[in-house]
Amino acid sequence: MQGKIIKGVGGFYTVHNGIGTAAVCRARGVFRDRGEKPLVGDNVEFVLTGEADGSGRIEKLLPRKNELIRPAVANMDQALILVSAGKPAFHPLLLDNFLLWMGMQDVPVLIGVGKCDTDPEEAKRIAAVYEGTGFPVLIFSALSGEGLEEVHARLVGKTTVLAGASGVGKSTLLNRLIPEAAMETGELSERLGRGRHTTRHSEIFFLEKDSFVLDTPGFTSLDTPELEADEVAGYYPEFTEPAKACRFPDCLHDREPDCGVKAAVRAGLIVRSRYDSYKRNLEDIRSRRPY
Repeated sequence: MQGKIIKGVGGFYTVHNGIGTAAVCRARGVFRDRGEKPLVGDNVEFVLTGEADGSGRIEKLLPRKNELIRPAVANMDQALILVSAGKPAFHPLLLDNFLLWMGMQDVPVLIGVGKCDTDPEEAKRIAAVYEGTGFPVLIFSALSGEGLEEVHARLVGKTTVLAGASGVGKSTLLNRLIPEAAMETGELSERLGRGRHTTRHSEIFFLEKDSFVLDTPGFTSLDTPELEADEVAGYYPEFTEPAKACRFPDCLHDREPDCGVKAAVRAGLIVRSRYDSYKRNLEDIRSRRPY
């Protein structure tokens, strides 16, 4: 039989058949001998054994379409990166770094602006920043239900990884979409204004036929990926057209004269906060590796 690993703890792997049932399996020793390690999200061939230490055995790892580094999972069709219109406060650089990480790993991204019921104007403001970036933006509230139909529709037929800062509401959204998940949502720390880490490991939950959602531990920070300075702009899609007007073909859109991207920022065609996050990442890379 074929299935997908939805959880791995202590050498036991829960494998879901994509329809509605799952089995706890051990992996064959041959994987360890080859230096291979099954990942959450792996598609596998497995057999049911009825053994005392598990109900099945993984026989074969099927080819991976991708393998994410952060989090360490495989075969993601897309990422839904969540930010909050309430608490914790929205931090553009953290979201932009999530976009960088997913872009490096060739994972399509949806941006979800949650908690829109707490501050509808802030939700609209955040969405407006990213409307011209090429990333679809969804506004919703897991508590009121506003916008959840569209969120659900975007998840059908795909394996989606939820990502975002601690406290933005990943587990609350998952509970609303998949009540059986019964995730611990925790409470926001009033003192710190951010959430506790309620998810402690990566786990995939079954939404409906051939549709899975992966919850991941929350992040309070995310380093700039290991990139070359001249690669960063490629992960800011809204820079592509303005860059054609740059005087220099190798323009880094920073200190060079006659830069089409900087002109677009001045004209309001590129949002200032996006350009600022680009500059911040460029400087981080330069500080690690002189360009």
